[in-house]
Amino acid sequence: MYPIEKMCKVLKVSRSSYYRRFSYGPSNRAIENSLFTNLIKEIFDLSNQTYGSPRIAEQLKRKGHHISKKRVAKLMRINGWRSKLKKRFKVTTDSNHPYPICRNHLNRNFTANRLNEVWVSDITYIKTVTGWLYLTTIIDLYDR
Repeated sequence: MYPIEKMCKVLKVSRSSYYRRFSYGPSNRAIENSLFTNLIKEIFDLSNQTYGSPRIAEQLKRKGHHISKKRVAKLMRINGWRSKLKKRFKVTTDSNHPYPICRNHLNRNFTANRLNEVWVSDITYIKTVTGWLYLTTIIDLYDR
């Protein structure tokens, strides 16, 4: 659209530098980045997208490639690859509490001789698109 001479003047680049850029092709750095991008993608996919830049850089070093964590992180950021973080297991049961504990009446004896003698229940929660649903089940052991 614009004359090259004018563009070079505006961008403060000599015309010879502009033409030299096209005659040389991609730089060594660009070629390396392309190679490393493919290797990073391979390792990233093999880890089910859970490895971040430190682990990927470590894997590449084991394979004999010399690359820093920062360079791996930069190439991952450019390509939009982010590792999936696993949530740590969190203990939610507190067995050492000061509250009274109910007596175990059944003591793992799940038989009932007559109707309405023994009732048991359980509660669970299910994650749905709209939020959490709580499901409780109440069963008369005689009818089961």
